Amino acid sequence: MGVSVFVVDGGRRLSGEVKVQGSKNSALPILAATLLCRGESVLHNCPRLSDVEASLAILRYIGCTARREGDTVIVDTGSVTRFEIPPELMHRMRSSIIFLGAMIARFDRVRMTFPGGCELGPRPIDLHLSALREMGVEIGEEHGELDCRVRDMLHGANISLPVPSVGATENIMIAAALATGTTVISNAAREPEIVDLADYLNACGAEIHGAGESTVVIDGVESLSPAVHTMIPDRIVAATLMSAAAATGSDILMRGIIPSHLRSVFPVFRNSGCEITVKREGVRITAPYRLQSPKLIRTMPYPGFPTDAQAPVMSMAAVADGMTVFVENIFTSRYSHVSELCRFGADIRVEGKVAVVDGVKRLLSANVRAQDLRGAAALVVAALCAVGKSEISGIEYLERGYEDFELALSSLGADVKKI
Repeated sequence: MGVSVFVVDGGRRLSGEVKVQGSKNSALPILAATLLCRGESVLHNCPRLSDVEASLAILRYIGCTARREGDTVIVDTGSVTRFEIPPELMHRMRSSIIFLGAMIARFDRVRMTFPGGCELGPRPIDLHLSALREMGVEIGEEHGELDCRVRDMLHGANISLPVPSVGATENIMIAAALATGTTVISNAAREPEIVDLADYLNACGAEIHGAGESTVVIDGVESLSPAVHTMIPDRIVAATLMSAAAATGSDILMRGIIPSHLRSVFPVFRNSGCEITVKREGVRITAPYRLQSPKLIRTMPYPGFPTDAQAPVMSMAAVADGMTVFVENIFTSRYSHVSELCRFGADIRVEGKVAVVDGVKRLLSANVRAQDLRGAAALVVAALCAVGKSEISGIEYLERGYEDFELALSSLGADVKKI
């Protein structure tokens, strides 16, 4: 596979409507959870992304069949032959650890290495491991490899998470669905993607209560049956499109999104002078000719402002009148895009977890390189509003989470070419 770059001729206003893709952060745990059912699950609104392809490659490697028909993926987990995942498949994405709970529940045994993906600083999987240990899983760690097995039986437990980790909440829910007895997760993550996973598992016959709240109760059942499920839309892609519209003074309609998922994002855009209208057919954002600074943005676990939206929103703040302060509370090294945004002429200073953005009159085109998924999205937003022709490399990061992004933007009138 050749290396792609985006060439963006910026400074154009966007207009029209666009359908928002299915959620990456729903697709990955749900694909892993199909392992709990023997038979064919049908998953609609499943985005075409390299991370999704990596998940499908893992499923195929262990013996499942998986095929795609448009935005529908059909996974048959009837015959599974392997309980290990090779390092090259684990390293393709950070979220591959989500297969841990599913394979433990299916086989009582799993061998895998530590996951790969974007470098966002330490993202400890200790929470996943200590929770599974409480449920009766013995875990050996040697040379970066995990060897996990259930000696007696997988059983329910009362698990209190020190932080509301999305991945750990998902892994526990998946494993607990087929465990003996009841599992209670305290300080659970509350993201919409957690609710989506619970909806899929409950459709398969699981008994999960309280998903989306800070306490989730899972009553283990003996078996699950495959189901048909439609994934929720991707709220981070929606936030990225809103950032692009705001930065370019545009007016666009986003179809197929769930407005309540963006409750913490809308105020940031309204504070910048954008008008947001929730209609039956979608959400419309109308940006002013000149943005105002949104002042202060703190990333927090859901329902707070999402860390995944921080980077693209920073590109918007770079061309807003006044100073915006970002406080990144989730990941330690999530400002890799800052040095590249400064190549466009942005005025940004970083100290620890704080970034101070002084808005400039305009950005100028630049050649930049993405270093992670959301940073790549930020560079695309900056290039769209910069005067002149920019080249963005590292697009493989973008394609982990954004489906045919250049086509979506082109349909709104942007001049974006993938080369």
